[in-house]
Amino acid sequence: GNFLVAEKGQVIYKKSLGLANEETKQLLNENSIFEIASVTKQFTAMAIMILKEQGRLSLDDEMSKYIPELHNYKGITIRHLLNHTSGLPDYMELFENYWDKSKIARNKDVIAFLAQQKPKVLFVPNTKHEYSNTGYALLASIVEKTCKTSYDSYLQKAIFKPLKMNNTFVYKRRLAPKNIDNYAFGYVYSDSLKKYVLPDDLNQMQEVIWLDGVVGDGGVNSTINDLLKWDRALYSNKLLSKKGMEEIFNLTTLSDNSQVKYGFGWQIDNHAEFGKIVYHGGGWPGYATFFARHIDDDKTII
Repeated sequence: GNFLVAEKGQVIYKKSLGLANEETKQLLNENSIFEIASVTKQFTAMAIMILKEQGRLSLDDEMSKYIPELHNYKGITIRHLLNHTSGLPDYMELFENYWDKSKIARNKDVIAFLAQQKPKVLFVPNTKHEYSNTGYALLASIVEKTCKTSYDSYLQKAIFKPLKMNNTFVYKRRLAPKNIDNYAFGYVYSDSLKKYVLPDDLNQMQEVIWLDGVVGDGGVNSTINDLLKWDRALYSNKLLSKKGMEEIFNLTTLSDNSQVKYGFGWQIDNHAEFGKIVYHGGGWPGYATFFARHIDDDKTII
């Protein structure tokens, strides 16, 4: 894996350990590109916030304004999707049981499934917080409908290019494979084969193939160096106003006025010793990412 620790933006520890490719024996280096899974959610949230500041959407708009096929889900707003208070069941679990595994699902398939099958919400919006990948897949579709461009293109234009995150992009390795230099392949250990293999080769991990086309909840690939650029930008107002930046890192308030330690794509903790910490993990077969920002004393762990 790759590790980076910085203090006030200065790298104090950086290390690459092991292989990027089991076949070629290529070693990992600081610019190796990893699938970051759910760490993607903070980029999806930022895209929505940029569009909000441009006046192109409101966080209190119902999602059905942008995805009319889901008109039967009344009262679910963009804000509820951002902070996991929508009550929508997780599409990954639903697709495990109902999806035709010979096909690669995309965001439009998630929408079509919800529209046709109408699975019940798990709770009334904003009465509870329950992590759901569905919300972030729908947010990516809202970005696309608002901008009339793909989610990938919008993130490039609005976030990655301005921040010079040159090794960061949305990548669907099974749906649209490319030759990418310095790509870190994610492996899992097979007990029966007694070696590391790609999850694609194991029957019990085939979701890496049939869920490969869904983005927003995952799909971004990046490097430790690029994520440090992202970290630095979040201390500035390059992408959003001061007020907008604060909104991302506010706790979620539920209908009963209780608070949840989640903002927009970030988990939030107030630590007795270290102050305010915002963080998120990402896991997918072969990959594990963790990104923490100690905001009060400006420390970064990737």
